[in-house]
Amino acid sequence: MSISEELRRTVDHVRSVAPPPVFSKLESAIAALHGDGIADRGVAVGDHPKLPVLNGVDGRPVDLAALNAAGPLVITFYRGGWCPYCNVELRGLQRIDAELRQHGAFQVAVTPEVPSHGATTAAEAGVTFPVLHDAGLAFARALGIVFEPTGELREAHQAFGLDLQARNQADTDELPLAVTLVLDRDGKVVWAFKDADWTKRAEPSDILSAVVGQ
Repeated sequence: MSISEELRRTVDHVRSVAPPPVFSKLESAIAALHGDGIADRGVAVGDHPKLPVLNGVDGRPVDLAALNAAGPLVITFYRGGWCPYCNVELRGLQRIDAELRQHGAFQVAVTPEVPSHGATTAAEAGVTFPVLHDAGLAFARALGIVFEPTGELREAHQAFGLDLQARNQADTDELPLAVTLVLDRDGKVVWAFKDADWTKRAEPSDILSAVVGQ
């Protein structure tokens, strides 16, 4: 099953368990992000983004520039383990990890949630590739893929008992867009998925095709 189908089923599940007014707020927030056009801005194919050193959820630093120097690099941003769509995505990425490595590529997942939560998320999704903490969304912000929740989205988060500032140990409840980037060995973005709709994610088969094409 493609993760697109899994994501559609997840949307249906959320719709079935969320009170209709809350689900309506989620849909309105997505529509507002689309209207803002944020997914059309920021990092794009052809860019050479500056790659930082980020701490893994295991506490060990990962130098993304050094990793990229060794081969093509896949970078996926996800909101947090509280997000069911992110968990579908992480499991899908894990399914292609071995094949990516066969082609000399590496992948990482980047999240604003603190390492204790990130480690739990990775373990529950069965992830073996690096999951990295983007403290304060510094990396995502540099790429221009950070958004501030609308009032309706904040209300929906409250209805679910979600406190992003507490979970991320940050003074903001901003979040990254659903973004996956494929960088070639020279650090150039050769393929990108960006969507203002957090229920949509890059299809792992498309990621693999982009890497194999290098």
